Amino acid sequence: MELRHLRYFVAVAEERHFGRAAARLHMAQPPLSQQVRALEAELGVVLLERTTRRVELTAAGAAYLLRARAVLAAVDDAAAEARRIGAGLVGRLAIGCVGSASYTLLPALAKRLRAELPDVDVTCRGEVLVPDLVESLRRGALDLALLRPPVDAPDLRVVRLRRERLVVALPTDHPLARRARVGVGDLRAEPFVLHARRSVMHSLVVGLCRDAGFEPAVSHEVAETSTLVQFVAAGLGVAVVPEPVAALGVPGVTHRPLSGRTRVDLAVATRAGDDAPLLRRALAQLRHLVPDAGVDAGVHGEPA
Repeated sequence: MELRHLRYFVAVAEERHFGRAAARLHMAQPPLSQQVRALEAELGVVLLERTTRRVELTAAGAAYLLRARAVLAAVDDAAAEARRIGAGLVGRLAIGCVGSASYTLLPALAKRLRAELPDVDVTCRGEVLVPDLVESLRRGALDLALLRPPVDAPDLRVVRLRRERLVVALPTDHPLARRARVGVGDLRAEPFVLHARRSVMHSLVVGLCRDAGFEPAVSHEVAETSTLVQFVAAGLGVAVVPEPVAALGVPGVTHRPLSGRTRVDLAVATRAGDDAPLLRRALAQLRHLVPDAGVDAGVHGEPA
């Protein structure tokens, strides 16, 4: 038995006429009649009572019609679902990102994906350190990560999205908060609240301080950027953070631009060779949010 036999039978049963069923199926009547008889012979039961003018269903035929319709509907549904999955319109997508991207870009991307791909199940993880994002990508727990280069992972593809300015997060009553701009050297005597030692931002901030001729006095190290800013609000120190962190709007914290051409990259990382249609659609939506994205940052975060 083949699916076409079911389709032939359903057409005849619904039309109650072999001629009309043949026209509906775009085939000649004699082969249609032969195929239906072959189906009955295989089942060992009469499905149709034939007269010169009409075709009527037997009791067995009526029962078989219900099941045949359900089978064909399920097959059609499966085909439609497979096509939608193949087109990247259905599925699951897991996204992770570093702290600062959790407050602006990640919510915007999640909102756009929900609007443009409503049948995709999107899960998001924010405030994740770069090494953990890399490991999650490698083992398939994430499909896409917003992170900060450099990334020493030849098995990942890293594309720079944008360069973000660095700002200084200060307690609102701090004397430096009255300035329009703050230099790294101005922070020489200040206690620092730093990101965790494994983070890209930790290395970046320590490097900036050393370039300015001093070793930062670290009061606290934290994994989450939101916690870092709360510590600044509590007066536990100052912090150098990417500009999007200001979107948190934590009371008691003032953000001032950092002097000099100080920037930090934000990139998107995926597994090298992962060309899944759903992932391509997600990256296309990301490009709508960051129109200038697309500079391949390579495995070390350097522009190609």
